[in-house]
Amino acid sequence: MEKDYKMKILYLESVDSTQIYLKQSLSSGKLKAPVAVCAKVQTRGIGSRENEWIGLDGNLFLSFALSLDDLPQDLKLESCSLYFSHILKEILNNLGSKVWLKWPNDFYLDEFKIGGMITNISNNTIICGVGLNLVESPENFSKIDIEIDIKNLLELYFKNVEKKSSWKQVFSKYELEFYRNQNFFTHKNNLKISLGNAILQCDGSIISNGERMYSLR
Repeated sequence: MEKDYKMKILYLESVDSTQIYLKQSLSSGKLKAPVAVCAKVQTRGIGSRENEWIGLDGNLFLSFALSLDDLPQDLKLESCSLYFSHILKEILNNLGSKVWLKWPNDFYLDEFKIGGMITNISNNTIICGVGLNLVESPENFSKIDIEIDIKNLLELYFKNVEKKSSWKQVFSKYELEFYRNQNFFTHKNNLKISLGNAILQCDGSIISNGERMYSLR
């Protein structure tokens, strides 16, 4: 029988990076999973492909850690990013947003990116970092289309994460939305790869031009 857990959420005024702070705190023993760190201001955020995620005041800067033992039994590590991103997308949809999830872990409103998630593993712990434009967006990006109370959002999100919905349940919903990717690209080794002819696999990977790609990053 799977054991239950409760996510502890820390709210900070300012931090260089919630992900760096969380990793260092876990390593030193100051914090222990399951735990989340949310900052009002982030000065050196980490985005995908080692890019910087610009930290404009009032947006969501979040990182959280879970023991691998707390993941759903049918969730492969390669699909964690897609899994946790989709749960957040559903919460935002339920609050009235039209946000959608571009494979594998980017939040979009129409054709503009409004946020994303990165996922990595360290010492039997999965660490997820989330950036989401709630009130301001840099050039060529956009922001969420609804008003968000961050504490309420995180309470709803982690309540759903704690349910440990199966990968099969989450994937079956994402599969219905995957068509929205057809006019977009993803990246691998800094190369742009069209999602127009990508075929979604049941483990969350895609096959594009005969090559399989996974969502973990």
